[in-house]
Amino acid sequence: MTHASSFKPAESTAGAESASAASSPDAFSSGSLPRVPIADIGPAASRIVTNIERAIAGKPDVIRLGVTVLLAEGHLLIEDVPGVGKTTFAKALAKSIDCTVRRIQFTPDLLPSDVTGVSIFNSDSTEFEFKPGPVFANILLGDEINRASPKTQAALLECMAERQVTVDGVRYELQAPFLVLATQNPIEMEGTYALPEAQRDRFTAKISLGYPDRAAEIAMLSDQTTSDPIEELKAVSDAATVRGLIEGVRSVHVAEAVKDYVVSLAEATRKHPEVRLGASPRASLHLLRTAKAAAAMAGRDFVLPDDVQRLALPVLAHRLIPTPTATVAGRSPEDLVAEIVAKTAIPTAAHLS
Repeated sequence: MTHASSFKPAESTAGAESASAASSPDAFSSGSLPRVPIADIGPAASRIVTNIERAIAGKPDVIRLGVTVLLAEGHLLIEDVPGVGKTTFAKALAKSIDCTVRRIQFTPDLLPSDVTGVSIFNSDSTEFEFKPGPVFANILLGDEINRASPKTQAALLECMAERQVTVDGVRYELQAPFLVLATQNPIEMEGTYALPEAQRDRFTAKISLGYPDRAAEIAMLSDQTTSDPIEELKAVSDAATVRGLIEGVRSVHVAEAVKDYVVSLAEATRKHPEVRLGASPRASLHLLRTAKAAAAMAGRDFVLPDDVQRLALPVLAHRLIPTPTATVAGRSPEDLVAEIVAKTAIPTAAHLS
């Protein structure tokens, strides 16, 4: 563990900063909503996590990571076998924060316009009218994204990176918060199109729900044979509050030594002899943003190297491409990231002097 005091903002009493920020003009982003104080982010996030657990039992760490990605303004890739609750997780998250959710079942014949929307000629007004696609929602669930053609997969690139859609030269802003939650089955690969590196790099993190433990599965059989847990969920937040939480996360302090640590991890993936494609600068940014969200959810207004360490695996591993030699040797991207984290020096108080 590192010493927390070494990574706090310089002698400006973070508590006073948080209190004054909420009442100052700087507390508003783009003229919208006030920033939620750091002290309130942890309890608000915990309520969302606890509410989702009512629908998916026994997966608190995975659920918490999903909420972390939401507050980090990222996107989530869930790679797992069918029937473990991927769709349930997305619906439970959307219902917990009272946001709109749309689902796309990706298939080989799906077109880009089926995702983003299309301009249709109105014979009465003699003008083209834009019909928004399912991407115009707070949470977009892309089910089995690797079953769609690369052309259709690419329709999400602009949405995920710039939070906007351009159709026929006209730009349409997407509403905040905006989270793409895509799923893919790692077992059945027949008739699928592997996500290109550019697409995978836009996903902040990749997680796997995994099978529930025995007790959780027995409880599921008792609770879900007579009712749908999603229907019984009540919202514990709303879109406006989530936007305020995101503003609060943005204000979390990051020491220069922690930034250096993030870059060191990324550089280590690029220089590793068993890695053909390492982490991009975007990966470094995503790692830092998720670390800030994790710190805020823990009640801190500053990031610790421990936050970065814990998130390195889900944020970096899906972006790496091992060399053929590493693949033959059975070395997975997760193995390589774990090795890099173990070997990279962690910043201490001495690095700040």
